[in-house]
Amino acid sequence: MDIEAIREYCLSLPATTEKIQWGADLVFKVGGKMYAAVVLDERKLGQLSFKSTPEGFAELIEREGVEPAAYAARYHWVTVLAPHALREHEIRTLLRAAYEIIREGLPKKAQKEVAVTSKRHPPRRGRKRYR
Repeated sequence: MDIEAIREYCLSLPATTEKIQWGADLVFKVGGKMYAAVVLDERKLGQLSFKSTPEGFAELIEREGVEPAAYAARYHWVTVLAPHALREHEIRTLLRAAYEIIREGLPKKAQKEVAVTSKRHPPRRGRKRYR
Protein backbone atom coordinates (compact mmCIF):
# COMPACT_ATOMS: atom_id res chain seq x y z
CA MET A 1 0.00 0.00 0.00
CA ASP A 2 1.60 3.29 -1.03
CA ILE A 3 1.61 6.57 0.90
CA GLU A 4 -1.23 8.11 -1.09
CA ALA A 5 -3.47 5.07 -0.53
CA ILE A 6 -2.70 5.13 3.21
CA ARG A 7 -3.46 8.84 3.31
CA GLU A 8 -6.73 8.43 1.43
CA TYR A 9 -7.85 5.59 3.68
CA CYS A 10 -6.97 7.39 6.93
CA LEU A 11 -8.74 10.56 5.81
CA SER A 12 -11.84 8.49 5.08
CA LEU A 13 -12.11 7.63 8.78
CA PRO A 14 -14.42 10.04 10.66
CA ALA A 15 -12.84 13.20 12.09
CA THR A 16 -9.30 12.23 11.05
CA THR A 17 -6.85 15.08 10.65
CA GLU A 18 -3.40 15.03 9.12
CA LYS A 19 -0.29 16.99 9.94
CA ILE A 20 3.40 16.95 9.04
CA GLN A 21 5.36 16.53 12.27
CA TRP A 22 8.98 15.98 13.24
CA GLY A 23 10.14 17.32 9.90
CA ALA A 24 9.09 14.53 7.56
CA ASP A 25 6.34 12.38 9.10
CA LEU A 26 2.75 12.52 7.90
CA VAL A 27 0.73 11.96 11.07
CA PHE A 28 -2.95 10.99 11.29
CA LYS A 29 -4.96 11.92 14.38
CA VAL A 30 -8.44 11.62 15.79
CA GLY A 31 -9.47 13.96 18.59
CA GLY A 32 -5.94 15.41 18.57
CA LYS A 33 -4.38 12.02 19.36
CA MET A 34 -2.11 10.24 16.90
CA TYR A 35 -3.04 6.79 15.63
CA ALA A 36 -0.75 6.38 12.58
CA ALA A 37 2.26 7.97 10.89
CA VAL A 38 4.05 7.55 7.57
CA VAL A 39 7.66 8.61 6.99
CA LEU A 40 8.12 10.96 4.03
CA ASP A 41 11.91 11.26 4.37
CA GLU A 42 13.78 9.64 1.45
CA ARG A 43 15.89 7.43 3.74
CA LYS A 44 12.87 5.67 5.26
CA LEU A 45 10.19 6.61 2.76
CA GLY A 46 6.90 4.84 3.31
CA GLN A 47 7.57 3.28 6.70
CA LEU A 48 4.22 3.07 8.44
CA SER A 49 3.76 3.13 12.22
CA PHE A 50 0.49 2.67 14.08
CA LYS A 51 -1.06 1.87 17.43
CA SER A 52 -1.96 -1.73 18.21
CA THR A 53 -3.45 -3.78 21.04
CA PRO A 54 -1.01 -5.60 23.33
CA GLU A 55 -1.99 -8.92 21.73
CA GLY A 56 -1.78 -7.53 18.20
CA PHE A 57 1.60 -5.99 19.00
CA ALA A 58 3.01 -9.35 20.11
CA GLU A 59 1.74 -11.05 16.95
CA LEU A 60 2.81 -8.33 14.53
CA ILE A 61 6.42 -8.02 15.71
CA GLU A 62 6.89 -11.73 15.01
CA ARG A 63 6.31 -11.08 11.30
CA GLU A 64 9.11 -10.31 8.88
CA GLY A 65 9.24 -6.60 7.99
CA VAL A 66 7.43 -5.46 11.16
CA GLU A 67 9.19 -4.28 14.30
CA PRO A 68 8.44 -2.41 17.53
CA ALA A 69 8.21 1.32 16.81
CA ALA A 70 11.13 3.41 18.02
CA TYR A 71 10.26 5.41 21.15
CA ALA A 72 6.66 4.10 21.19
CA ALA A 73 6.88 0.31 21.44
CA ARG A 74 6.02 0.45 25.14
CA TYR A 75 2.67 1.94 24.06
CA HIS A 76 2.14 -0.96 21.61
CA TRP A 77 3.12 0.86 18.42
CA VAL A 78 4.61 -1.09 15.51
CA THR A 79 6.47 -0.03 12.39
CA VAL A 80 5.99 -1.73 9.04
CA LEU A 81 9.42 -1.40 7.43
CA ALA A 82 8.70 -2.66 3.93
CA PRO A 83 5.70 -1.38 1.99
CA HIS A 84 4.64 -4.92 1.10
CA ALA A 85 5.31 -6.64 4.43
CA LEU A 86 1.54 -6.71 4.97
CA ARG A 87 -1.27 -7.06 2.45
CA GLU A 88 -3.38 -4.01 1.65
CA HIS A 89 -6.50 -5.37 3.34
CA GLU A 90 -4.43 -6.16 6.47
CA ILE A 91 -3.09 -2.61 6.58
CA ARG A 92 -6.60 -1.17 6.24
CA THR A 93 -7.87 -3.43 9.03
CA LEU A 94 -4.94 -2.51 11.29
CA LEU A 95 -5.30 1.22 10.59
CA ARG A 96 -9.03 1.05 11.38
CA ALA A 97 -8.22 -0.81 14.61
CA ALA A 98 -5.59 1.82 15.53
CA TYR A 99 -8.14 4.56 14.87
CA GLU A 100 -10.73 2.81 17.08
CA ILE A 101 -8.24 2.23 19.91
CA ILE A 102 -7.40 5.93 20.04
CA ARG A 103 -10.99 7.14 19.52
CA GLU A 104 -12.30 4.88 22.28
CA GLY A 105 -9.53 6.10 24.60
CA LEU A 106 -10.55 9.73 24.24
CA PRO A 107 -12.44 11.38 27.11
CA LYS A 108 -16.22 11.06 26.69
CA LYS A 109 -16.57 14.75 25.83
CA ALA A 110 -13.96 14.45 23.07
CA GLN A 111 -15.64 11.28 21.75
CA LYS A 112 -18.92 13.21 21.45
CA GLU A 113 -17.15 16.09 19.67
CA VAL A 114 -15.55 13.65 17.23
CA ALA A 115 -18.96 12.09 16.53
CA VAL A 116 -20.59 15.52 15.96
CA THR A 117 -17.70 16.75 13.79
CA SER A 118 -17.79 13.67 11.59
CA LYS A 119 -21.53 14.15 10.97
CA ARG A 120 -21.17 17.84 10.12
CA HIS A 121 -18.01 17.59 8.06
CA PRO A 122 -17.63 14.44 6.00
CA PRO A 123 -14.04 13.67 5.00
CA ARG A 124 -12.67 15.80 2.17
CA ARG A 125 -10.54 14.50 -0.60
CA GLY A 126 -7.41 16.63 -0.48
CA ARG A 127 -5.25 17.52 -3.43
CA LYS A 128 -1.94 17.08 -1.65
CA ARG A 129 0.12 14.34 -3.21
CA TYR A 130 2.83 12.40 -1.44
CA ARG A 131 5.15 10.15 -3.42
